[in-house]
Amino acid sequence: MHHLIALITHYGLAFVFVNVLAAQAGIPLPALPTLVLTGALLGVGHYSAASLLGVAVAASMIADSGWYLAGTRIGRPVLRVMCRISLSPDTCVRQTETIYSRFGAPSLMLAKFIPGFGAVATALAGAVRTPYPTFLAFDAIGAALWAGVAIGVGSLFSNAVEGLLNTLAHLGEIGVGLVVLALAIFVASKWWDRRRFYNELRMARITVPELAELLSSGTAPMILDVRTLESQLADGRIPGAIAVDEKTIEVRIPETDSDREVILYCACPNEVSAARIAKLLKARGFKRVRPLAGGIDAWMQAGHAIESGARVEAKVALVG
Repeated sequence: MHHLIALITHYGLAFVFVNVLAAQAGIPLPALPTLVLTGALLGVGHYSAASLLGVAVAASMIADSGWYLAGTRIGRPVLRVMCRISLSPDTCVRQTETIYSRFGAPSLMLAKFIPGFGAVATALAGAVRTPYPTFLAFDAIGAALWAGVAIGVGSLFSNAVEGLLNTLAHLGEIGVGLVVLALAIFVASKWWDRRRFYNELRMARITVPELAELLSSGTAPMILDVRTLESQLADGRIPGAIAVDEKTIEVRIPETDSDREVILYCACPNEVSAARIAKLLKARGFKRVRPLAGGIDAWMQAGHAIESGARVEAKVALVG
């Protein structure tokens, strides 16, 4: 442990750079403890508060720019990739799009304080073609606020942090083991929360071929699109689908239709948003409710018809 502390005091900037870069790139290694620790060691470390903040912001912006570029090159599918590797499944494509569509690029200033939102938001900024200078400005402010708060907390409670470090140092290898164990517990708890979350949403799915057969047979079920309007305008939707969300479902889907079969789809990995809406419908008495396995991506990959974004926009205008 003494060697670890010595390494941090001498190479704190490099340590922070690598850790923050990895964390913002999507690797499940928490960066906040590192920033708090290096902030607590400002008095004895070979670095200043300004240099520590600058390195953290630079590392964050490099990783964020990479996701921004992926968003511009690949488009919205990169959001599904990020949700798939994220350890915070509660924040998925829909929630990120909702926040970003409401507040725009300024939402990046607080994005890193919202678990699961920060990295997805940077990719979304690229996918929706937010101008890079605008993205860079707000992302830099957000990174500075996020890192600055952590460094400030470490500096403010430096005596407590140093006391903890001294205790771990006296424990020698046991202290190192405790640190490694704490990191392992953190990752394991996130993974367990993710698994439990998906288990709660587990229910029968309908496959793309099964839905296509239903539509061709003339016994079309009620199809609900639970993605954001932005996604529907960008990618289109399954013909005849009704746009709903948790706020509008009670108005647009009356309980008198509870005998109908209902199929829902979204763009999230494992159909998270669709499963959530399905549970709401089941609670209202709908018995035949199934999310579409693979969502809109699986439907398009199978080559089935899509109602274009232009037609979706015309329907929205007509309803409005």
